[in-house]
Amino acid sequence: MAIAEGRTPPLVRAGSSEVTVPAQYIWATARIALGWVFLWPFLDKLFGLGFATPADRAWIAGGSPTTGFLKGTGQHGLGGFFTALAGHAWVDWLYMLGSLGIGGALIVGAGVRIAAITGTILLLMLWAAQLPLVYNPFLDEHILYAIVLIGLASVSAGDTFGIGRWWGETALVHRYPILK
Repeated sequence: MAIAEGRTPPLVRAGSSEVTVPAQYIWATARIALGWVFLWPFLDKLFGLGFATPADRAWIAGGSPTTGFLKGTGQHGLGGFFTALAGHAWVDWLYMLGSLGIGGALIVGAGVRIAAITGTILLLMLWAAQLPLVYNPFLDEHILYAIVLIGLASVSAGDTFGIGRWWGETALVHRYPILK
């Protein structure tokens, strides 16, 4: 391996930064894994697969994908605000479409920038709904995932193991670079 022999791994241009080939694989793997973190709740809440959502509370069975979590925030600092959002159809739709869109974009590698922005917003809202945190005064997985999302967008992580390079060459993305 190049590193063991004292040589630097080859650099590949990724947006405005240079990323080694091993780092590209690591970022791509993180992108796909984090995509699954967003896509899984969508699937579980849609179909009631029995992990966090029982079948009788599935969205397709008339359940609300946001009620359980948001109603449970009532005892937290901002809980009143988030509890008031629980169960509204527009909140359910935003959450479900957001989870599907962010997860799908990350998994396929297209739209990673917009997924990073919207995913960070969603994660910060989920983080704020739980304040004050139980196990740490500030940091939890929501903040860590948001940091990873920002990293994914900054290194064009959709280009490796994804369709990001092709997507980035489309006329739509040339016109609206945020969609890369």
